[in-house]
Amino acid sequence: MKIVLLILVTLNLYALSPKEQILNLYKNKEYKAACNFGFDDFKANTNDEEFVSIYGLSCLESDEITRLTLPITLLKFSPQARANSAYFSVILMQKRLLYHALLDNFLLSSFNFPTTEYILSKVFDLYAKEQNKEKKDFYILRDTDDSNTTYKLYLEKDEKLDKIIIEKFYNTQLVKKHTYW
Repeated sequence: MKIVLLILVTLNLYALSPKEQILNLYKNKEYKAACNFGFDDFKANTNDEEFVSIYGLSCLESDEITRLTLPITLLKFSPQARANSAYFSVILMQKRLLYHALLDNFLLSSFNFPTTEYILSKVFDLYAKEQNKEKKDFYILRDTDDSNTTYKLYLEKDEKLDKIIIEKFYNTQLVKKHTYW
């Protein structure tokens, strides 16, 4: 009986279109699975801006920001697609500039960049304001919208490629750790 049920569930999954499959994963907050599914099925769906947008949002939610480069270039034919492309572009740019600033002491505070509500954007903005002070091994940044939320920003050294780490805390309790290269 269990095998029949498993087969029926599996068959039902395959009966869904790729867009329906990735959307279901996204709606169920299975962002990593949706990002990986979208990556595996990307070539067959490059002309479907809804699929590409859901893929991009899934990758964003799972901190796979480097996978945003293709959605940024492909999302251009509708107002919503262009808005998503711009949103992804801002976050990718902020990640790259934050990485540059942390590794190479590049000064961000003299620039005025667009921002988003995504955690990397918040930390980028807070760090840019903090950066004029002394260089540190890590930065504790307080959320301007919620005084109970703080972020710890630092570089994790690796022999191949250092990574940006953002730890989000609520009342000193670790909520989530984000890792970006």
